[in-house]
Amino acid sequence: MPTGLASRDLIARRVTRRAAFAAVVVVLCGLTLALGYVNKARCAGAPFTADGRSVVFDIAKDSDVCYSDIQFLWLGRDINEHVFPYVQGGITHDGTLVGGAVEYPVLSGVLMWLGALGADNDAEFLRHSALLLAPFALLTAWMLARLAGRAALLWAAGPPLVLYAFHNWELPVVCTAVAAVYVVATLTRYSLRTRGILAAILLGLGFCLKLYPGIFVLPLLAYVLTGGVERERDERRLDVRGALMTAGAAIGTVVVVNLPFALAGYEGWRASITFQQLRQADITTNSIWYWGLRPLFGADAQSEALFQQVVSVASPTLVLIAFALAMWLGWRRYQARGVFPWVGVSGAMLCGFLLFHKVHSPQYTLWLVPFLVLLEVPWAAIGAYLVADAALGIGVFRYFYALGTGRPWEQMEKVVQFGVWGRAVLLVVLFFLFLRARPRGFRPVPPPVPRFAPGELIPVG
Repeated sequence: MPTGLASRDLIARRVTRRAAFAAVVVVLCGLTLALGYVNKARCAGAPFTADGRSVVFDIAKDSDVCYSDIQFLWLGRDINEHVFPYVQGGITHDGTLVGGAVEYPVLSGVLMWLGALGADNDAEFLRHSALLLAPFALLTAWMLARLAGRAALLWAAGPPLVLYAFHNWELPVVCTAVAAVYVVATLTRYSLRTRGILAAILLGLGFCLKLYPGIFVLPLLAYVLTGGVERERDERRLDVRGALMTAGAAIGTVVVVNLPFALAGYEGWRASITFQQLRQADITTNSIWYWGLRPLFGADAQSEALFQQVVSVASPTLVLIAFALAMWLGWRRYQARGVFPWVGVSGAMLCGFLLFHKVHSPQYTLWLVPFLVLLEVPWAAIGAYLVADAALGIGVFRYFYALGTGRPWEQMEKVVQFGVWGRAVLLVVLFFLFLRARPRGFRPVPPPVPRFAPGELIPVG
């Protein structure tokens, strides 16, 4: 006859195994990060120009596929001058950022400044930035391992982390998004309201890093509003106050973080927003707009201007429609299953954003990978997406190299287009898969108990 002590021992062993596996995932993530750094560092090192630019960077960045925005932005944003961002900055009429202004939200700007401390050249800036960013990837790996088990290896040892870990400043923002899910899913000793507020603060911090986690606040509000998995099956009362408190936490976080910068230097703070508004859909943005819509317009300047005007309207419109569709389908699933699938809806909204936004930089794949880990989607779809992503993430730089050197470029353009359109099709597929997927590692929610009218026969067996 089993005893309570044996039962507790069994639970302890399971906990120990989970902790040990999480540690293994973190170690593997560290090794993958080392490979990612070595890949980017091939473009960095002596000899340097007078302003600290590695001579090899301009020679090898495209041909050897070792380009990174981190190294590139050593120059052009006063990072090499160690100017604190935004406060004295601004943007010129032709869209050039000056005086320490950068094109990212304020917390990313601060990380860029911190990475440059003590650096005298772009190689040191890359190394310092990698050391600053790596802990966020390791923490993300640990949380994903605790949430989703073996699927976390996709993050910790997958190709995207090698290609993009130190391409840009994505790792902290991904960490905030995953941490929001972790808080809601695991800190069950606290009320859903409390967890929702904490998650909203994390998403607000993510918004101050790279904006995109801000879109997850809406499905989080719906989850808190409807009571989450703790709600009784026959409970229909909505927690309006909890949802409003969650929304207030997100908004308050964004205001508290941004207000000091806006007050200290409004023009420099506003410049990052203006820069993104002025950015155009061109050959560097990897979007369906350039490869799909641009060929329908002429090659003259007037046609180019008309194309950009169309994109400036169509892109945000379709993004908002995708958001609304995801929320509506999520609400219908809540009505059918009793729980609003906030993680799935968040993933679907991200798919809509990536598909229709005018800019789809290669490193945005890091935004998507946690959802591939957290949600039970077919591994065939995941593998196909990674293939399309690698085709674009590698092919686009080889394509630029061919164009820049006058070499034959037709084959590489086909590789890039395969990546663009393969990724676009799979984003549509993932949009709907995310909405119906069960979370990995979460206890499935039983279907609602059917109701029967008085006198109606109840089926048995």
